[in-house]
Amino acid sequence: MRNPEPPRNPLSTYRLLVFLAVAIFAADQLTKILISRFIDLGSFYLPHIIQVIPGFFHLVHVSNTGAAWSLFTGYSIWLAVIGFGALVAIWFMRHTLQLELKINQWAFGMIIGGIMGNVFDRLRLGYVIDFLDFQFGGWHFPSFNIADSSITVGVAIYAIASIIYDVGKKKEKVSAP
Repeated sequence: MRNPEPPRNPLSTYRLLVFLAVAIFAADQLTKILISRFIDLGSFYLPHIIQVIPGFFHLVHVSNTGAAWSLFTGYSIWLAVIGFGALVAIWFMRHTLQLELKINQWAFGMIIGGIMGNVFDRLRLGYVIDFLDFQFGGWHFPSFNIADSSITVGVAIYAIASIIYDVGKKKEKVSAP
């Protein structure tokens, strides 16, 4: 009789995911601390902003009690609850989401780190600090932060990986005898 394989430590199984989540959370919080130190809250216009590329990319310091593009403004605590709920759901769905796959660990490491950064702000400050500000001519993109970027890129990676995986599975079924 063969001995059953000992259960794997979740931390070793998801090492890349945990590393990325912690690194993104740390980078997000560090940049927000620096912005808070060097730019006054509410600074959105000259001369109170930092022009990185004049007329295109500026560092600002604004608060956002809503979600992306200020949707659900004023519901910061509820958005924190939803963010925490998403983290719990990811944990319980980790096998369904195939988080043991490296590409999914990259995706969800970014997503989880971003969620943690924004939830932490909402619980600590009551709002999220946004500071990356892009504009081109008369077009102005809503300000955002590293957490927002990480969530967006993580979702894109997961979506692309899922499509590639599904296409591969379909090809296997078609070529199977």
